[in-house]
Amino acid sequence: MSDSKSRVHFRVMKYIHESGMKLHLHSIPIATASTIYHKFFRENDLNTYDPFLIGATSLSLACKIEEENVRLRDIINVCYRTLHKNKAPLEIGDQFWALRESIASCELFLLRALQFTVVFDHPHKYLCHYLKALSDWFEPQQWERYPIANTAWAFLQDSYHSDLCLDFQSKHIAISVLYLALLCHGLEVPFHKYARKKWWQVFSKDVTLETIQTITTKIMDMYSAENQLPR
Repeated sequence: MSDSKSRVHFRVMKYIHESGMKLHLHSIPIATASTIYHKFFRENDLNTYDPFLIGATSLSLACKIEEENVRLRDIINVCYRTLHKNKAPLEIGDQFWALRESIASCELFLLRALQFTVVFDHPHKYLCHYLKALSDWFEPQQWERYPIANTAWAFLQDSYHSDLCLDFQSKHIAISVLYLALLCHGLEVPFHKYARKKWWQVFSKDVTLETIQTITTKIMDMYSAENQLPR
């Protein structure tokens, strides 16, 4: 993927996540919307479709898939304000109805383009289980001293700005963001050096250190790309 296309996708991901937060969506619908967007453009040309329309439609579709009770009217208004911060709020009129029709039609198009495969196994549930298990291995005072859970969760949320979700197993992504969180806080799992089986192999038998390092490197590269975007 060219650098210019990567930057466009990153901007649209920021747009999806910002709009999702303004709509008070939970993490899973935002993750589903992000995955739908990445999956669509993995197979389709960016120059052929409006990425912001695909992004807004991905949000609308994700709300239905994850059973989030959000009105299409609210999605349109929030997405419009997120994209056009310096413009007045969108009023009910020709432009609103045109946007509504575009998103409604695009939902059906997206479903067909993705062959109705829009239910995904996200890493979030695995990360919750791994955090609970890992916290039991640490001394309570040590675990509570560092925001491991918040850091790992933030890395997971941010990872959706890239298309990692399409290339790696959810379990492996969850382990990798946890590995990165521990690394950032300078923590090591107790007795890790002496254990025959590494802590990440306890969670997933088929994950390797190489896979973990590949995923964490891609996450860090994503932050580097963000810093290069014009402000």
